[in-house]
Amino acid sequence: MRTPLRPLSRRGLLTGTLGSAALLTMGGSLAGCGTKGAQQTEAGCVSEDLSGTEKKLAFANWPQYMDVDDKDESKRPSLDEFITKTGIQVTYTEDINDNNEFFGKVQNQLAACQSTDRDIIVLTDWMAARMIRLGWIQKLDPAKIPNVQANLLPSLLNRPFDAENRISIPWQSGLAGLAYNGNVTKELRTVDELLTRPDLKGKVTALSEMRDTMGLLLGSNGHDPANFTAAQFDDALNKLKKAVDSGQIRKFTGNDYAPDLAKGDIAACIGWSGDVIQLSGEDEKVRFVAPDSGVMLYSDNMMVPNKATHKGNAEALINYYYEPAVAAKLAAYVNYICPVKGAQAEMEKIDPELAANPLIFPDEALLSKSKVFMALDEKQEKEYEGKFQQVIGA
Repeated sequence: MRTPLRPLSRRGLLTGTLGSAALLTMGGSLAGCGTKGAQQTEAGCVSEDLSGTEKKLAFANWPQYMDVDDKDESKRPSLDEFITKTGIQVTYTEDINDNNEFFGKVQNQLAACQSTDRDIIVLTDWMAARMIRLGWIQKLDPAKIPNVQANLLPSLLNRPFDAENRISIPWQSGLAGLAYNGNVTKELRTVDELLTRPDLKGKVTALSEMRDTMGLLLGSNGHDPANFTAAQFDDALNKLKKAVDSGQIRKFTGNDYAPDLAKGDIAACIGWSGDVIQLSGEDEKVRFVAPDSGVMLYSDNMMVPNKATHKGNAEALINYYYEPAVAAKLAAYVNYICPVKGAQAEMEKIDPELAANPLIFPDEALLSKSKVFMALDEKQEKEYEGKFQQVIGA
């Protein structure tokens, strides 16, 4: 078992092997969105691909979202293997810590059809959808990513912001649901329990990611997070506001809820599956709950921004990570849902317990309870985010 050396992150690192039974109980503000003149078109912002003559690639990702060698943290086994196999030199940076923060880093360049000096960026569904809407992302060539065409999980096909999988390819996926520490509280099964149970008052956190928190609340009210009305959103928001006003919810967090949950400083929360796998490796009484009302499914997506000059090399890397054996090696480290068919069989060779973990390889029962948050247009995004921020006090 490996003990975490760094603070826990939404993109958690592997802390050990664990069984599925202990894990699963079945039962930010907008930054510059829609700036005048920001919209680009494929014809108006043409990118040149130099992959034929330049064997290099700049890859920007989240911290702790790539497998690392146990004995030498400067080595990234799967990425090093790609470099050796292809001769493409990869500059790998962990400079994405928050979707909105990263948007702020690159929006001026992309709005002006200028290079960001990155060939691959990895962003969550809703931010990917925003950038696609703004025309800031290059289309991929399906012929150059055959492994994606063959191996992408069916549950990740036909997403509303990229129905043909031509612009954004899932790097890893995850679930937002409930979690609790069984050392300090009894079993938790529903969103309503989290928001109202007297013994949890002041010992609860929720996520500052609007789509995850509000998606779960919409589901708990019997509404569909993938297709809801403004009135239904307000209904769920009122429910959240009551929990805030009553003191039931202590605070809203990013991934920093995880250490507090591990220590028992909070008893329960809305949290992410990957974090809970990591925590459960240290303490099996920390558990993830998929309430009957549903869980939220999200992906962090590989995309090639406009003016990136190595799209062909990026496509080679994307295709490589959709080889099942490579995907399994990555999933064994990062602990999120592996988006690649065939990787579960390869994981059997690495770690049979992880291969049986439904939070890495969900079965149909769990996937049938998962929803991807409704794609929002610019007006809806501003309206819903604004209302949510008011309630959470951001």
